[in-house]
Amino acid sequence: MRNPSSLKKEFLKKWIKGLQICSATKKNMSTMERKKAIKLSADIAIASTRKSTTYWSHALMSNASKDEKNKIIIQNILENDDDDDNNNIFKNKTSMGKISISQKGIIRSKKIVKKSCKISRRSRKMMMMISPNIIAKKMVKKRTQVLKSLIPGGEYMDDASLIKETLDYIISLRVQVDVMRHLANYEINDHKKK
Repeated sequence: MRNPSSLKKEFLKKWIKGLQICSATKKNMSTMERKKAIKLSADIAIASTRKSTTYWSHALMSNASKDEKNKIIIQNILENDDDDDNNNIFKNKTSMGKISISQKGIIRSKKIVKKSCKISRRSRKMMMMISPNIIAKKMVKKRTQVLKSLIPGGEYMDDASLIKETLDYIISLRVQVDVMRHLANYEINDHKKK
């Protein structure tokens, strides 16, 4: 993984460019449209910083490029990259193969908690009778399926690459959050001074 500060700088540069393109394409946006534009440009920016070396970044770009309006943003963000390979990654075939993302809804943490709490008393008693190894294997399998649904492109990964991709995705999300937090703090402090 690259130096976090250079990753943050690259993400910020690409994210701002994406936001500028979004605002230029539509002047009067509703709050919901603004929220979607911020998320879309942040996703494309963080995925493009990984230069499609990960499945999750490729899956995010592939998913975003399904909409014709998003292709303009993707092309403009990738346009000024120093690396020529990065420009061709999402336009043509990739070294990782083509991944198509299904249009599933996002699993929210409340749903995960509800599903994990739905074990009835009867099934708990039956589990006590079953070998602990079998219970552990079932729990690992269930949690792996949940993790696969949370990571972009995760449903197409094996267990070993899922762990590696998850770690990389978490680091990238952390970069996103740090940059956004610093930007929000800067705006708040700047507003207080005026």
